[in-house]
Amino acid sequence: MKPEYWDRAKRTLARRDPVLAAIMRRHPRVHLLARGEPFQTLARAIVGQQISVKAAQSVWNRVLEVAPGMTPAEILALRRPRLRACGLSDRKTEYIADLARHVAEGTLHVHRWPQMDDEAVIGELVEVRGIGRWTAEMFLMFSLLRPDVYPLGDLGLLKAVRLNFFKGRKVPLSRIRALGASWQPWRSVATWYLWRSLDPVPVEY
Repeated sequence: MKPEYWDRAKRTLARRDPVLAAIMRRHPRVHLLARGEPFQTLARAIVGQQISVKAAQSVWNRVLEVAPGMTPAEILALRRPRLRACGLSDRKTEYIADLARHVAEGTLHVHRWPQMDDEAVIGELVEVRGIGRWTAEMFLMFSLLRPDVYPLGDLGLLKAVRLNFFKGRKVPLSRIRALGASWQPWRSVATWYLWRSLDPVPVEY
């Protein structure tokens, strides 16, 4: 389902920025989609770190075979060798188990996240092993549907900004940050369309 703010954000961005307006015209019938249950979304993000989308999907499918419900309780009940046999590295196995512990023990306040501001949610998430700021920002965008996330650690976003606004030149991060200020409070939407300028098919995080 389309975020309720999506069309309003598109109209505002198109008025402010002709480059974004052109990208949006090239991708008229696609939009960001929510990724669902928080634990599964975060576990899937960990699985996908530093590997291709295709490889991540293959590993994720094997994880679902041993944990069909993909709940924290299921993961904590599994012996680590069974998770590693799905194609997870030792480190990712530890990360997913740590995430499951945090959710099961209530140290991640999942039910409060909708009412918490972006930085507060990020602050909780980065306490989990294997979740850095980038993963937390992807979660804000794709699970909580926050409208104003600007993930400056994302290589795809940086590449898209340089190609679309600076003729491919490498420019300081401060320039890219300043450019994004003109897109507030809809930087998630701007980011999503900049990704589409590189790859028209949305990627699941």
